[in-house]
Amino acid sequence: MIVFANGRYTVEGTVTLDTASALLEDAKKQFNGSEILVDFSGVTQADSSAVGLMLAWTREAATQGRHIHFANFTESLKTLIALYEVEQLLPTA
Repeated sequence: MIVFANGRYTVEGTVTLDTASALLEDAKKQFNGSEILVDFSGVTQADSSAVGLMLAWTREAATQGRHIHFANFTESLKTLIALYEVEQLLPTA
């Protein structure tokens, strides 16, 4: 689930293969404005689908002329991002 409050979109719950498609669709409906801040502090579980989701959001934002930034990665997300060597592709706040 994605919740918008205080100028940021907070991802809550699990970000796995089972939830990635729904999160992708939810973001298409919710993400507005030229600056998008996505906060991962509410993530309770994540797998490699989370990395794919962030890359898809980054690509989508770029095609729409928007800037997206990610914040508050969990330790498991940091590990996955490093494992796939995509740190430079994911703009952080």
